[in-house]
Amino acid sequence: MSIQLIADSGSTKCEWCLLGTSKKKIITTHGISPYFLTREQIVKLLQEYLLPELKNAAIDELHFYGTGLSNPSNLKIIRIALKELFPNTKIILEDDLLGASRALCGNEKGIACILGTGANSCYYNGKKIMKNSPGLGYILGDEGSGSYLGKKVIQYYLYNTFDEDLIHRFNKQFNVTKDMILDSVYKKPLANRYLASFSIFLAENRGHFMVENIIEDGLNDFFLTHLYKYNESWKLPINFTGSIAFGFKDILQELCNSYKLELGTVLQSPMEGLIKFHSH
Repeated sequence: MSIQLIADSGSTKCEWCLLGTSKKKIITTHGISPYFLTREQIVKLLQEYLLPELKNAAIDELHFYGTGLSNPSNLKIIRIALKELFPNTKIILEDDLLGASRALCGNEKGIACILGTGANSCYYNGKKIMKNSPGLGYILGDEGSGSYLGKKVIQYYLYNTFDEDLIHRFNKQFNVTKDMILDSVYKKPLANRYLASFSIFLAENRGHFMVENIIEDGLNDFFLTHLYKYNESWKLPINFTGSIAFGFKDILQELCNSYKLELGTVLQSPMEGLIKFHSH
């Protein structure tokens, strides 16, 4: 039996699964995003955190699903880095949106959506992506994502829109100043991850009307901006993967009900579905 290594990488974390050995092994590393990491940084990261866990397994095929891989120059960075680490392995690189589609829909037609640190969506015909509402990244787009919702939390805090209770809870949880926030957003690397880290405040303060408003408005923006662009949305199930989708599944169900859409599968991460897809 051939040994496969499957990777699913967003910008925050990358999940790896070694298949075909006596038992499957799951490994988690930092996200491998060519938008934020150089080839050298990727190689160093994987040498430190991935290779020791693989224990010199002779890997026949590596299926890497990653963020930003629809861009040819990003694809090249990842290919060179992986080839350096796995010189004798067949390497197949695909965009993370195809990974999400395969994980959520298998070989069936459907709408596949990612709502994690970032956001993306597509119409998948059971084999390939046929339509994609463009992802513009965390500065211009990513409606409904962790970075989008986290940005709203910071705005409500810095604009003093939160009531006294929420401001107190925010200060207790994060202990940051306005200058610290602005410095991290505008001067430091990985601002998208930093913004997304504030979305946890929403998950931990459910029930407060301002918190519910931020979640509903943010996810509604995703529906109106992206799902409304596909005619297929009203004919096929809408499937989601990602920490935000999984954490706020109840709101997704309410929005689907109000727009007369069918909510399909909701997975915390695509890996479970990808293992199934690549085991056939």
